[in-house]
Amino acid sequence: MNSKFDALRVLVIDDEQSFRDGPERILTRINFEVQKASNGSDGLKILQDFSADIVLLDMKMPGMDGMEVLKQIMEMERRILVIVITGFATLETAIEAMKQGAYDFIPKPYEPDQLRIAVNRARETILLKQEAEKAENERRMTLSDLHTEKSRVHTIIEALPNGVLVTNTEGQVVLINPAFCKLIGIKSNIGPGKQIEEYIEDKDLCKLVTDISRGKFIDYDDIPAYELEVSGGKFLLAWARPVLGEKGECLGSTVNLMDISAMKVLDQLKSEFVAKVSHELRSPLSTIHEQIALVINDVEGDTPESDQYILTRAKEKTLGLISTIGDLLDLSRIEAGISAKVQKPIQVQELLKNIVEFLESRARAKGQSLILEFSEGTLPEIIADPMALESVFGNLITNAINYTQDGGEIVIKAGLTGKNIGVRIEDNGFGIEEKHLEKIFDKFYRVKDDKTRYITGTGLGLSIVKGIMDSLGGIIDVESEYGKGTVFNIILTVS
Repeated sequence: MNSKFDALRVLVIDDEQSFRDGPERILTRINFEVQKASNGSDGLKILQDFSADIVLLDMKMPGMDGMEVLKQIMEMERRILVIVITGFATLETAIEAMKQGAYDFIPKPYEPDQLRIAVNRARETILLKQEAEKAENERRMTLSDLHTEKSRVHTIIEALPNGVLVTNTEGQVVLINPAFCKLIGIKSNIGPGKQIEEYIEDKDLCKLVTDISRGKFIDYDDIPAYELEVSGGKFLLAWARPVLGEKGECLGSTVNLMDISAMKVLDQLKSEFVAKVSHELRSPLSTIHEQIALVINDVEGDTPESDQYILTRAKEKTLGLISTIGDLLDLSRIEAGISAKVQKPIQVQELLKNIVEFLESRARAKGQSLILEFSEGTLPEIIADPMALESVFGNLITNAINYTQDGGEIVIKAGLTGKNIGVRIEDNGFGIEEKHLEKIFDKFYRVKDDKTRYITGTGLGLSIVKGIMDSLGGIIDVESEYGKGTVFNIILTVS
């Protein structure tokens, strides 16, 4: 059977030379292979050796007429499409030929376009039949020879648009699909069986995959996403997860790879725009804020109380705008990869103690209990930017204080989760409705209801926290029940 990309074969059977040579010239130009016969008997002989897909058959020829040739072609059971050429014959003859199995007919004499249209229509019919046949053969193969689960999964993985790679417990690749090869920039014919380093140049990603393969990570929440840049300025996001057996044992790892280059470009454009606008606004706003402060000092006691209130509100609003701009610039630095670059050994216990001591007076002013708890033993050091981590915990604990009623309780718990450090910040405050949970890390998103509408803020704090955690390779998630409280869970990777 011809493939979709092979030239289909046409046999022209006509007693007039011009109607044999004309189709040959037309059809060879549009990728058909053409043979010719001047009568029906010769045409049938040619068909014994020539695997024609289409036959152009003149219905009125000396000797064996077209109807008899058509009958014998149909008896061959070769699924040849016959287009009959009717000249002197009547329309009834063409209809009779169609009843006998002809695919189509063309009146004679015909224009080149008429011939091209009819033959191209036949070609499309043949190709569609071939595709349907191929799909049916594959289906039958799946149901019989390939009836195992392994074969079905392998077929699906091969067709996935995202890259998929699977390793065993030794870090050897046991499966890799074409999309992974294309994304990572290696030859698609490379097979499994080698160590992960033979396929991926990024050493840190190789180490992560190897650690997962050997069972270092069992809890999915402990495993960060990994971003890498490959040749050509392409950015990829890798999600690696353990493959677990029936008893929960680690059998290896699976890596899912996707191209995020377009998202990175868009994020960069947005960040550059925000940074530029923020820089342009901060200076004039600071000037306005200072001028309002001077006016308030000059007119204090000499102006009506209502005017002083207006000036005080204007001063507060400009200060709020300046704070918002500061947060936007922080976000821009995070998104540009500038934040969290000062890497130092950090004792998370000491860092949390200092933050809690600093914020304790604020909690006390609301009659709240601010409790810090550690699991047994000393937590290991982590290598990170201390200012970035301080911003993360400071924002989350401050939010817990702000969004918890007077007399409430905030508990910060820190301990090991696997080989990593987990920090849990829990309050019994206002809580968050489920419909808001997916959006709270979005920029400028604030939950406002009767209990929280008087709480001031920019709506950028949690965006900054999420950005810093991503840059540190950590994980943050949130759980909440409206009216009962909120829990933020943080996972910090220990090198």
